[in-house]
Amino acid sequence: MKSKICGISDAKTLKFLTDHPASPQFIGFIVNYPKSKRYVKIDKLKDLLKIDKKNSLYVAVLVKPDQKILREINDLPFDYYQIYDCGPDEIKIIKEKYKKKIITAFTIQNIDDVKKHTLYEDVTDIYLFDSKGYEESLSFSHSLIKDIKLDKELMLAGNIQINDKLENYKKIADIIDISGGVETSGLKDISKIEIFLKKIKQINNEA
Repeated sequence: MKSKICGISDAKTLKFLTDHPASPQFIGFIVNYPKSKRYVKIDKLKDLLKIDKKNSLYVAVLVKPDQKILREINDLPFDYYQIYDCGPDEIKIIKEKYKKKIITAFTIQNIDDVKKHTLYEDVTDIYLFDSKGYEESLSFSHSLIKDIKLDKELMLAGNIQINDKLENYKKIADIIDISGGVETSGLKDISKIEIFLKKIKQINNEA
């Protein structure tokens, strides 16, 4: 099982992640959603991304991005664009123009939200099923996605906590995406990140 830690906004946490012997496969940055307390302004983002990603992949989290922000981040070392609120045609244009892999994010409340994934088969590299919360850490019923069959990786987000039985997520997802679950008082907490990464490593060692 792979992991993604999202909402990184400071150099100390990012260096901790990239230097870690069990670093997450994906590290996410909130690029164009100022409502989120984890949002990183473009100048700060450029500085932050000078940190060598080493064994991780950098993900730009984008909510209905316009051409201006896409141009501004074009030269930054992102491996994936994680996109919310865009139709498949819009994503296809972004993917072809900027030559990035795409994580298509679906916010889930009911089964109809899940079924939308079929419209994105041609443009998606990873499917992300998230809650409706955006900047809030809300959850959704994981039973909605447990029976779907995909030919690409499935990433799971939405109020995942380090005390959850993380091994249970392995039955429905290839990648766990955590953000608020590794924070204390709204800030990334290195001790919680350490617990999370150790748990993921242990699950994989037992597999």
